[in-house]
Amino acid sequence: MKKDQTPERRSVLRIAAGLGALATAGLLVTEGTGEQAAAPKAGPVGAGAPAAGAPGTSVHRVRASAYRLQPMTTVPQRARRTRPPVREHPFLSLPAEGRSMFLTFDDGPDPNYTPDILTTLRRYGVPAMFFVCGEMVAQQRDLLRQMSEDGHVIGNHTWSHPLMPSLSAARIRSEMGRTSDAVEGVLGHPPLWYRAPFGAWNRLSFQVGAELGMEPLGWTVDTLDWTEPGAGTIVSRVLDGAGPGVVVLSHDAGGDRSQSVSALRNYLPKLLDAGYRITVPQR
Repeated sequence: MKKDQTPERRSVLRIAAGLGALATAGLLVTEGTGEQAAAPKAGPVGAGAPAAGAPGTSVHRVRASAYRLQPMTTVPQRARRTRPPVREHPFLSLPAEGRSMFLTFDDGPDPNYTPDILTTLRRYGVPAMFFVCGEMVAQQRDLLRQMSEDGHVIGNHTWSHPLMPSLSAARIRSEMGRTSDAVEGVLGHPPLWYRAPFGAWNRLSFQVGAELGMEPLGWTVDTLDWTEPGAGTIVSRVLDGAGPGVVVLSHDAGGDRSQSVSALRNYLPKLLDAGYRITVPQR
């Protein structure tokens, strides 16, 4: 990602003062112990798994021209201003009903790859989470708006994708605060989730995230698609790691993501055929 050369010092207290109060107990995700959320153990998707595309269902292959998800990010004003507790670890998986999974994409929006990912998600009628970088949002406002209108959850992935533990407190606040401001400027509401670049979390990032009303989300299955291992390898990693509550990490920007696009077209219908429901967190 392009290095941010003009970081601004922001007052976190000013931002926090604008946040309302909603009981944290109302969140779907909870962390009472401060320990890392355990990744659910599940076997690979096999032919014996229950099918999601049984006759009479309409889960699969919804016509793109007719399909539009209800925006999952549309929540009451009070909920958008929730200030969660300061976490000690990111969530690595999420509570899920039945065979639910979560697909996440980092580093965009990118005009070269994000539209193809959106097309595939739209075809099968499923939502995903996109952790965006502020500098990309500044260049792709219309694409970000399309992502939200399609019902996908937008998360904060900092402004310029730095290694946060190496930054000063002022720079961390700038990286996260500017990105939340950019997203809110386009969509009318700030992100409710954030993810540290490279998965490099530190205490200050947890503090700033909470002050901005966001929860930290890691992942259960890392496809390592950024290494360009081949679409087939990416598919195998997703299917082998599939399980209830699993959070899958992929990328829609930051390099050549054609393998990620191709892999999604392959593994998504297989997950649905195996009875998995692809969803997003409700907070």
